[in-house]
Amino acid sequence: MTTVVVICKETLPGKVKTRLHPPLTLEQAAEVAAAAIQDTLAVVRRLPASRRVLLFDGNRTPPGSEDFDVIHQIGGGLDARLGALFDEVDGRTVLVGMDTPQLTVTDLAPAFDEPADDVDAWFGPANDGGFWALGLERPTGDLLRGVPMSQDDTGAHQRRRLAEAGLRVRTLPELVDVDTIDDARLAAAAGPDTLFAQALRRLDPITAGGPDASRPAPEETLS
Repeated sequence: MTTVVVICKETLPGKVKTRLHPPLTLEQAAEVAAAAIQDTLAVVRRLPASRRVLLFDGNRTPPGSEDFDVIHQIGGGLDARLGALFDEVDGRTVLVGMDTPQLTVTDLAPAFDEPADDVDAWFGPANDGGFWALGLERPTGDLLRGVPMSQDDTGAHQRRRLAEAGLRVRTLPELVDVDTIDDARLAAAAGPDTLFAQALRRLDPITAGGPDASRPAPEETLS
């Protein structure tokens, strides 16, 4: 019995993936963010989960999440919001973000194996020093509250917190977490058949094989 949770926000221009602007417009950044959510939901629906949850910030849930239970994010920092989630769920729970559209079922498969005597947690490191997935056999929010989020050492802090709690951690594959346009291009190359990659090829000159463009200023992610 495993619960899988996708954390995401409503894809409103100026509220999501703002670091993709420029070269994308804010409207285009929201479009590729929506595609990333669709890719993530499609993978999650193929996992052998007993419950699927959307940890959501916004008013209109994304298409394709109709069969997900919706838990609305509380106020406060990301660590508090994730802590509240892990306090609310029971049994093995695996959290994934919306920022790795190249995600595959194989990437998450180890967290859905039969119960193992030597694993208490599953950790998916991101290329930016954060993490894209976290699974807990016995979920508790205390394992996340107080962990500094959206930093290049967030993953190290979270791994340390798990180790200090005496948990045996299995590491999942490292994935590119999409924050910047360079990240987006790498994720699209890793998952060329995803809706995300299709949208980026249509909107981004470099991904489509055209001339260069520039970028930048941070937004909150699991990293």
